[in-house]
Amino acid sequence: MSASSNPIENSFERAASRCADLTPHVYRRLFEQHPETQAMFRSQGSELVMGSMLAQTIEAILDFAGTRSGHFRLIACEVASHDAYGTSRELFVAFFAVIRDTLRDLLGDEWSPDIARAWDRLLVEIEAFAALQA
Repeated sequence: MSASSNPIENSFERAASRCADLTPHVYRRLFEQHPETQAMFRSQGSELVMGSMLAQTIEAILDFAGTRSGHFRLIACEVASHDAYGTSRELFVAFFAVIRDTLRDLLGDEWSPDIARAWDRLLVEIEAFAALQA
């Protein structure tokens, strides 16, 4: 498999070579940084929900950072559904930074300035996109 020229996609590819499942790493960080989120995942089957939610979020991130062919629209839908759950926009957007930080830790020395800049731009764009959703 050749490495992607898209730094966001490349960061996921590199992380996948080190870690079979990002889910426990991402949610551990989320719960450490935002302990109030743990109560949102206390029901039976939460592990499946977390895994599915992360997989869909990654698909949306990759599309948002790439061709924007449609999967990125999930972000708009999820802004609305999370508003209904009472999740703040700040916390909603923070989840994307949690994913970035998890990837950065997994990549270690391979976290390049290009990847860092791409993620910084992406997070600003996602925050602006989420703010536009009413």
